[in-house]
Amino acid sequence: MRHTPDNGVAKETSMASFTTCDLYDEDESLQSVSLQMQNLGGRTRFAGPVRTIRCYRDNGLVKSTLNSPGNGAVLVVDGAASLESALMGDMIAEAAVSNGWAGVIINGAVRDRAALAHLDLGVKALGSNPRKSAKDGVGAADAAVSFGGAAFRPGATVWSDEDGILVSA
Repeated sequence: MRHTPDNGVAKETSMASFTTCDLYDEDESLQSVSLQMQNLGGRTRFAGPVRTIRCYRDNGLVKSTLNSPGNGAVLVVDGAASLESALMGDMIAEAAVSNGWAGVIINGAVRDRAALAHLDLGVKALGSNPRKSAKDGVGAADAAVSFGGAAFRPGATVWSDEDGILVSA
């Protein structure tokens, strides 16, 4: 699939051709996230192997993880559904794009929505808040997390599109 960034240059993306509805119809063992998360990135359909972070109002681990090679993975962040401060903004999201991440799913808030919408990155979150979070690195990386009726474990596969989010059991 081709994507044309703001600079007008078309480039290939690694976005798979799928719909979550068709995937679920083919395999009802897939877990479906019941939270009504917002599509906030420039890529509305994305998939990849799961990486995880559990944190609360502290995006230090999110920043360090997205500044490392993503290799097409999707970072799933359980921010305890807090909308009190953002766990990702445009600078961290730009690092994710540069490092080859397919997307980020945040059970919490982001900021810089207008900038995120122009990045070739899938971003799903509960909402936005301009308030910055702490940057102490408190939390857990690569641990199983769950929200919205679905469990995410590192190495599982996640698919996200306009209809929702599915994860392999």
